[in-house]
Amino acid sequence: MLMEGFAGLMWLLYTAMLVLAVVALVMAALAREDAYRAADKQNKMFWLIILGVTVLVNLVVPFLFLQIAGLIATIVFLVDVRPALRQVSGGGRGGRRGSSSDGPYGPWNGGR
Repeated sequence: MLMEGFAGLMWLLYTAMLVLAVVALVMAALAREDAYRAADKQNKMFWLIILGVTVLVNLVVPFLFLQIAGLIATIVFLVDVRPALRQVSGGGRGGRRGSSSDGPYGPWNGGR
């Protein structure tokens, strides 16, 4: 009974790593090549290869060490590279540009 629960948890973990890697691969593919250069990150082909190999490893090779290495590469892309690409491409928070004191319906003046 305990082993069945552990196997289910591991399957869920592997599936989550696969989904995260696929999402990162799609995001890397959709970003422009010049944005990688402007953000001073590795080029687009580098990230497509790394994330593609990660997806392939998650699908084909059930070797936890390689999957964890791919997870680290995926996290680096999502936490470091993607925000830099969005900043360079002009994709700010929610697509709008405004003051940090702006509320959802316009500027907030503190009740004045």
